Amino acid sequence: MRRIRVAVVYGGRSSEHGISVLSAASVLAALDPGRYEVIPIGITPAGAWVLTDADPGALQITGHSLPEVEKGTAVVLPGDPTSSGLVAWEPGAGVQLLGSVDVVFPVLHGRFGEDGTIQGLFEMAGVAYVGAGVFASAAAMDKEFTKKLLHAEGLPVGSYAVIKRGDTVSAVDLAHLALPVFVKPARAGSSIGITKVTDWAELPDALTTAFEHDNKALVEAGVAGREIECGVLEDEDGRPVASVPAEIRLVRGHDWYDFEAKYIDDACEFDVPADLPAELTARLQEAACRAFTALGCAGLARVDFFVTPDGGLVVNEVNTMPGFTPISMFPRMWEASGVGYPALVDRLIASALRRAAS
Repeated sequence: MRRIRVAVVYGGRSSEHGISVLSAASVLAALDPGRYEVIPIGITPAGAWVLTDADPGALQITGHSLPEVEKGTAVVLPGDPTSSGLVAWEPGAGVQLLGSVDVVFPVLHGRFGEDGTIQGLFEMAGVAYVGAGVFASAAAMDKEFTKKLLHAEGLPVGSYAVIKRGDTVSAVDLAHLALPVFVKPARAGSSIGITKVTDWAELPDALTTAFEHDNKALVEAGVAGREIECGVLEDEDGRPVASVPAEIRLVRGHDWYDFEAKYIDDACEFDVPADLPAELTARLQEAACRAFTALGCAGLARVDFFVTPDGGLVVNEVNTMPGFTPISMFPRMWEASGVGYPALVDRLIASALRRAAS
């Protein structure tokens, strides 16, 4: 049988570039060369697409520095569905047709990767791709509209306010928010640009930090509770199925789950599965699937919750392309649910091909 041609696209222009590279390293290592012909495509921080050798061993954290896409043969995916896929070129060597691609695995986080923009390119190019479509990607990326859609579905979300660059903060209603609050870019991830505010005098500086990554910020009320995550996959009939949930516990040096705690300082421990009563686990899994459906997701998602002391659920975020690094919760939850990493990648590619053929 002919191998499936998979273009693994990673890196990108967002502030989550390095996390994307780490995720891609794991995906590339998991793809069976007997089943897949892999075309590794990195996107530099400036936005250039390059064909790379993508040695997974080289795409790792060095000290406190995240890996970065730097160079390779220039490549492009034309938006014309009749162009037969990828085109590469080198100075002095002319244009080389790389042929069609069966499916794209966009291991991209943040803007220009997880927000519907590159999904629109794949749609225009007529190429199958892993993950949510244009609308769901855009809606889940924007935390304001995620909350609005989840609320419309009857799912519980925390209290928040939206502040845009140029707004007069005194004109924004914050009276319903009790300290502490978390100020975050509306369209970013990996806890980048987030500040915990314990005094309203800290708000201007927190907004400045958030506006470095987006022109819209959310001010969210802190929720007292346990941080629980749940993975969602589509089954063969396109229905969402939830993994066992997992809990994140901070054990040293941090009072909340920030970027350094996640990726740099090894400050967390994870319970997979989470130690929850069976009834609460079932409610959480049902809510994760409802959130997946409410946003129109496809393929996969990770739904993040707070579980309050009285057993209540608050949906925090929906991630349409969750992390795939070795420490990422999504693959770990599915491993604990009986779907190992290589099988998880196989399942996502099969789901993408099935949707494209339907």
